[in-house]
Amino acid sequence: MKTLFKQPLQNKLFIPFITAGDPHSEATIDLAVALQEAGAAAIELGIPYSDPVADGPVIQKASTRALKNGMNIVKAIKLVPEMRKKGVNIPIILFTYYNPVLQLEQESFFALLRENTIDGLLVPDIPFEESEELRQKCKEHSISFIQLVAPTSSSRIKMITENAEGFIYCVSSLGVTGVRNNFDRAITSFLEEVKQYSHVPVVVGFGVSTREQVKELATICDGVVVGSALVREIERLQQELTDDTTRSKAIDEFREYAKIFAS
Repeated sequence: MKTLFKQPLQNKLFIPFITAGDPHSEATIDLAVALQEAGAAAIELGIPYSDPVADGPVIQKASTRALKNGMNIVKAIKLVPEMRKKGVNIPIILFTYYNPVLQLEQESFFALLRENTIDGLLVPDIPFEESEELRQKCKEHSISFIQLVAPTSSSRIKMITENAEGFIYCVSSLGVTGVRNNFDRAITSFLEEVKQYSHVPVVVGFGVSTREQVKELATICDGVVVGSALVREIERLQQELTDDTTRSKAIDEFREYAKIFAS
């Protein structure tokens, strides 16, 4: 089984999500470097998709922007070696829906992951019970298959958690990704149950959008995934990120913003 992080963990994990190609390829590479410098333990690299059922409006808009720029799954995967050349050495986790994988065919897909130094794979629209083939392929290629588990998983929590690799991604609340003002009170008991069975870090995502929320969650989990809040900041800076004369300043601004989520 592949280990994503050094054990034991020295700090709480900050795992940011960005959409490949938003606002364009060169900016994505620079944003990844900035996130590592801000304290990211790993990066989720989202593949833009036309029907992102698990994503809220902020990430949906990012996917639309990236698709208009010609981004696709192959181009996104090939960004990772460019990130490595610029010094990114933390794990990169590919976040993709299953349809783009099917279009590539699995052998071609996993060959691309291996050739381009992808460390993990997260496919949000594949239930655990239907993921055996993907999980086996990941094992063959030394890639961590990241599992999602939700409060509604009930009797399946133990099964999903015990089979987790890399880290277990706990969905904080029902619905799609997006900024939330607060979390359901039941999240504590949910995370306690997950931690009973987990042999990998327990990480919370979906809605983490403030430093205060990170501090609140830090007492009951091993880290957080931050997506919509960062993607919204990229949207705010998109004009500057697209302009070669202002990109460096925008990247600096983004890096400082991202630091609020790192412990």
